[in-house]
Amino acid sequence: MIEIYCKKNHKCKHELCEECAELLNYAHLRLSHCKFGDDKTTCGKCPIHCYKKDMKEKVKKVMKFSGPRLLIYNPIELIRHCLY
Repeated sequence: MIEIYCKKNHKCKHELCEECAELLNYAHLRLSHCKFGDDKTTCGKCPIHCYKKDMKEKVKKVMKFSGPRLLIYNPIELIRHCLY
């Protein structure tokens, strides 16, 4: 989702801009420290909110923009996201 957002909003073609790369790295870091491990649901359904407020807002913005576009760019990922 971050790649879609960055490509469309920051006009990055081959790699993420610095801001989006930082957000992606932060998300990976949070996931790697998640106490639920492989049993993790989506963050919206999680009882523990581990994102800092500013990063949470950035992720919400990315998801709001990119979510509907997954239907075009990656419909399989959209289905997987909706099921879990």
